[in-house]
Amino acid sequence: QVQLVESGGGLVQAGASLRLSCAASRRTLYLHMGWFRQAPGKEREFVAAIPWSGSNLYYADSMKGRFTISRDNAQNTVYLQMNSLKPEDTAVYYCAAAEGRIGWNPERLRYESGYDYWGQGTQVTVSS
Repeated sequence: QVQLVESGGGLVQAGASLRLSCAASRRTLYLHMGWFRQAPGKEREFVAAIPWSGSNLYYADSMKGRFTISRDNAQNTVYLQMNSLKPEDTAVYYCAAAEGRIGWNPERLRYESGYDYWGQGTQVTVSS
């Protein structure tokens, strides 16, 4: 079992930056990690993911170039650096983790079903 706690959300103006953190309750070394978000009245959507190896990064097309996912396994923490924020980025941002499995398909990290554990979320509000 893994508990995930997000932090770093807040209210910012358009064009600003925020860095979200996700602290895990156990070693993240062999966990695949991801970020999703859910805007009011919309379904939760994929934002970014990083496999346990960190060798490849996955992003939703609309966030590519503005958001950067990274991990610090020594700190059991995953980050989401968000730059050039827009009002449409307003959402609750969720951290998720997936156990490493044999025969695992990294494309599964783009879908909620690819994860085993979820955090409670942190609110990000971007004003125009």
